Amino acid sequence: MIELNLLFNNEVIDVKISGNSILFGKSSNKGYLAPIEKLKLSHSGVLKEFPDLEGNDNWRETAIQRFKDKIKTMNSEIETAKYVVNDLAKFGYKPLKITRAGFRSRSIKDGVIKNI
Repeated sequence: MIELNLLFNNEVIDVKISGNSILFGKSSNKGYLAPIEKLKLSHSGVLKEFPDLEGNDNWRETAIQRFKDKIKTMNSEIETAKYVVNDLAKFGYKPLKITRAGFRSRSIKDGVIKNI
């Protein structure tokens, strides 16, 4: 299990990765984490990632399925964490910290996960 903390609009966002499962939450929500299906997705943000979904009535469901399919191709939780950090950085999320089960938390400097 890996936990990530990212900063977005002066709020800390928590991401918990366990196998192919990813949960998201805000630190202000007292530890409540939700799967991607429960998140409010920005239409413009989804179109940045998937321009082919413009005009698609099911853009949200398609984007969620593509995200899940991409996560399933990852070989490890570390690879998934790197993907999530890099993907969210494109939208203004600043990575702060990574915690791997059984290890101390480590700061993420310059947006790059090293030596985990």
